[in-house]
Amino acid sequence: MTETPPVCDYEGSDYQTSFWDQGGRQYEDRAEALALKRLLPARGRLLLELGAGAGRNTPRYTGYDRIVLLDYSRTQLQQARARLGDSSRYVFVAADVYKLPFIYNLFDGATMIRTLHHMADAPKALKQIRNVLTPGATFILEFANKLNLKAILRYWLGKQSWSPFSLEPVEFATLNFDFHPQAIRQWLAELDFSVEKTLTVSHFRMGLLKRLFPAGFLAALDGLFQPTGALFQVTPSVFVKSTLAGREVIPPQGDDTLTWFQCPECGAHPLDERSDHLLCPGCGKKWAFHDGIYDFREPLQ
Repeated sequence: MTETPPVCDYEGSDYQTSFWDQGGRQYEDRAEALALKRLLPARGRLLLELGAGAGRNTPRYTGYDRIVLLDYSRTQLQQARARLGDSSRYVFVAADVYKLPFIYNLFDGATMIRTLHHMADAPKALKQIRNVLTPGATFILEFANKLNLKAILRYWLGKQSWSPFSLEPVEFATLNFDFHPQAIRQWLAELDFSVEKTLTVSHFRMGLLKRLFPAGFLAALDGLFQPTGALFQVTPSVFVKSTLAGREVIPPQGDDTLTWFQCPECGAHPLDERSDHLLCPGCGKKWAFHDGIYDFREPLQ
């Protein structure tokens, strides 16, 4: 079995409640909603939401017919199911982004919001995403920006050892990485993505400002400054919309979810449906399906 980089696991976490609902992040949430509204295509067939968590952003993807919510944590996906309800529009998948369990050229859209910063090998993760997108697909990526104004000032004042100007990622906490915008653009270009639009987000992510001004006011002000991302990026968060190049491929048709999956270990497909799992016809591994969640993290014994 090929070793993969370590994974940041939110299993059992109350992240949605503690960080978003009660953590004073209303401004950041609204600013991100504005950015997504600017970047999302009007219509789409099948969207892959990578790092979906508890489904905070999922209701914002109104133009897509169906959405696959992917996260490594089952408990996060359970929270998403409770939030969104049981609908054939949503498919819940627990899996490792470094070993995506989908056939190639499947999705015509993907988002990865507040997730890349947990990737110890970001280029490898991005390559996996590229493989499952059909040419012409839209990919909206958010990343934590190494070249943010606070980091620049701290570096100039000698309060920070690492340089925000160098291209390599910086791990500021375990499995938490900041990336240089130029490195992100380079990785996307190497994978045949063409960057169409860049937005800078969370210009006013400061405790004092959030205490002084309403979240809606700060978000609206943030929205005015987001297009400056086309010129420079010094905010803590950056959104990039890109399109995958190449000759158009006709994606699989129909609503049979099972035809979308391949074995993350050997690549065989289609998988055979059983009462509580999917069976790989190639290597014989069994992948659990229960409580409405396909689980491709580890095969059943």
